[in-house]
Amino acid sequence: MQLFADISLAACGVSLLFLLIGLFKPWYMLWWEDRQNRKKVIKVYGFAALLFFVIYEVLTKIYSL
Repeated sequence: MQLFADISLAACGVSLLFLLIGLFKPWYMLWWEDRQNRKKVIKVYGFAALLFFVIYEVLTKIYSL
């Protein structure tokens, strides 16, 4: 179970890295979209980072019980 928590924490870190890259060059991170802008980058990668962080927190709480 700890492995999944570590993977979700790593995915959160990668999402935050992609978020930072996308804030400078949105096209690099949203190349498949018709329109690339910073708002979409924040929606996609910000939501992913938040989701993976919540999963990490839930798994660590379960694992510590």
